[in-house]
Amino acid sequence: MTGTGVVLPVRAFALGKARLAETLDPAARAALGRRWADTVADAACGLPVVVVSSDPEVIEWAQDRDARVVADPGSLDGAAAVGCDALRHSGCTRAVVAHADLPRARSLLPLAGDGGLPIVALVPCHRDDGTPVLALPLDVTFDFAYGPGSFRRHVSHARAQGLAVRVVRDPDLAFDVDVPDDLVALGAHLAVTPVA
Repeated sequence: MTGTGVVLPVRAFALGKARLAETLDPAARAALGRRWADTVADAACGLPVVVVSSDPEVIEWAQDRDARVVADPGSLDGAAAVGCDALRHSGCTRAVVAHADLPRARSLLPLAGDGGLPIVALVPCHRDDGTPVLALPLDVTFDFAYGPGSFRRHVSHARAQGLAVRVVRDPDLAFDVDVPDDLVALGAHLAVTPVA
């Protein structure tokens, strides 16, 4: 897996879970955001990590973890692209782009092994809709298209580029937190105080 790095976009710890505002207060959302970012960074299992953020708290966190930091261009698609560019310029041949809201992430290595081969590996989210983890060779132009329905868009784009597609069904990497029902599903993994 030499030559593979991880891109971890983290806009901010507190703001990233705004959809959970009715369930968790800002301090609880920030605590969860930081904890889950740690979980995903740990799941890199020693691979180099590029954190894409312009938030001072996130930048300090990334530097404490010895991760490289790249400025956030303002969108998730843009963050994935600049993170991949940073890895390409550092000599990597593959990038694993992972969302920071994967509380069950254990290892990103199953996505890292294709090296520079023309293969895009994707983990569909637990709703079979989004793309919480995507790995691609860095010698291709890839149009990231995050948001609802991104898994199918990413698969279609990869095939249109002549790339092979490998779907990785990993229940831990697939579980991203977007809505209050996801918090309920986490259950005992939460050690925060909900909004009264």
